Amino acid sequence: MAATDTEGGRLPQAGAASEPADADLAITSRLRAFDTESMRREFSAQGAFLYLKDFLTPGITAQLIAAVGAVSPTVNRNYLPGHKQGGSVSRHTIDRLAPIIADLYRSPALIGWLGALSGERLQVSPAEDPHAYALYFYTRPGDHIGWHYDNSYYAGRRYTLLLGLIDESSCRLEYQLHTRDAGVAVVAGSLQIPAGGLVFFDGDRLRHRITPLAEGEMRVSLTFEYLTDPTMHPWRRMISNMKDAVAYFGFRQVFRGATKRRAAAGQAATHGSEDA
Repeated sequence: MAATDTEGGRLPQAGAASEPADADLAITSRLRAFDTESMRREFSAQGAFLYLKDFLTPGITAQLIAAVGAVSPTVNRNYLPGHKQGGSVSRHTIDRLAPIIADLYRSPALIGWLGALSGERLQVSPAEDPHAYALYFYTRPGDHIGWHYDNSYYAGRRYTLLLGLIDESSCRLEYQLHTRDAGVAVVAGSLQIPAGGLVFFDGDRLRHRITPLAEGEMRVSLTFEYLTDPTMHPWRRMISNMKDAVAYFGFRQVFRGATKRRAAAGQAATHGSEDA
């Protein structure tokens, strides 16, 4: 696969993956190899956290890496002094340029398995949420994100699925378990996520960060967000959108994408009423 130069490395160019595969069928097949009950106990014992070094099939991993090349010209760079520096692409742009990601996100097999791990009935995020699935690019020296939680603005809990795609870096996911579990000692950890690897956690309970990128390095990861209750007060939605626009995706990706989705939904509703 050809690649595009960046300041820190070479990103894959858009193109067909070498092993095209149906996302849900591939996940269904892959999950047969796992002891879900054992993983559920590990997830619970670690305060809603699980790491798997080898999760995705090679075919799905190849398609996702190809998707990185498809969206790379649209990356929005952001810098918040003292907290984060890097690039992001929201679900609104991904839907246009890399639909394999949305297909995997909505996989019934994947959602059901994550629900079994968490012990909750998980749902996809609303169509207007730019964070539902997103790509994060660390391509310039110093790219990082400081200590934080993936706090939910929704009425219910929000679970994060982090998938490794490209890691040619010394960056590490550093984390602290049990920081909000009364009477339980905090456990610190640090890891790198290879292509096809997985980290699954409750965003409100895991304190974590990505350490800074060094010269000549590159890291790209994919996140999925799943909810227990997709309800969000309009005021909190506005705050969430402003945060996403400033800190992650830019105003064009956040607000233009949401506007187009609302318009498409309105047209669909109109056509549906005419057909009824």
